Amino acid sequence: MDLSIVIPAYDESRKIERDIKEASGFLTSHHLKGEIIVVDDGSKDNTSETAKKVIVPSNVKLQVIHSNQHHGKGYAVRKGIEHASGEYVMFADSGCCVPYEDTLRGLDLIKSGTCDIAHGSRKISGCHIERPQSIYRRICSKIFHWFVVHDMKIPAEFTDTQCGFKIYKGDIARNLYKKCQTDGFVFDIEIIMLAQKDGCKIIEFPINWTCDPDTRLSPSRSSWRILTDLLKIRQTLNRK
Repeated sequence: MDLSIVIPAYDESRKIERDIKEASGFLTSHHLKGEIIVVDDGSKDNTSETAKKVIVPSNVKLQVIHSNQHHGKGYAVRKGIEHASGEYVMFADSGCCVPYEDTLRGLDLIKSGTCDIAHGSRKISGCHIERPQSIYRRICSKIFHWFVVHDMKIPAEFTDTQCGFKIYKGDIARNLYKKCQTDGFVFDIEIIMLAQKDGCKIIEFPINWTCDPDTRLSPSRSSWRILTDLLKIRQTLNRK
């Protein structure tokens, strides 16, 4: 398997068919043998049923994993990567905010030996933002970035830790996510810190991005869990 694409989903019945078709179209057009792993994280709608009905080309394997309980994005990504068998593994948020063609930039960085992990970023030179986030979300993002740099000691060179478009060497992804304990939104921070401890090199690359206003994250409602999870990550990793 060349590339495993993990798509975490929660109440995404209106988007998931397009997600799968865009991902399978990318794999087919670039002659990649790949798999698409949709992880339905306890949806209340028919996300799983819709995903299972999508027809994919013969070079693409489609798996749909359904959880009876909602855990969080970190859990969904971890569960998908646990089932991934690709030489390279990536995850992409539902909604096709980033065109799958941008995957080639990250894969090239990894294949050339420039890095082990390639993070898409919406905040570096070369990005194209079709529709930006609201001012409120941009302010929340800046506050979050300040906190993880100054309190969690994440290097400031990582401009967009929460971008939902990341690519890994397959073995590295499986190893990191096996150790990851965070189920919620800030799992990316734990993965970055684990990767640094393991000596993995991470590089950001510019993406084309369109904001999807139909998001499952509410900064105001999730702020306490985000802060709690960050403090748990810091406490756990500082003990090791």
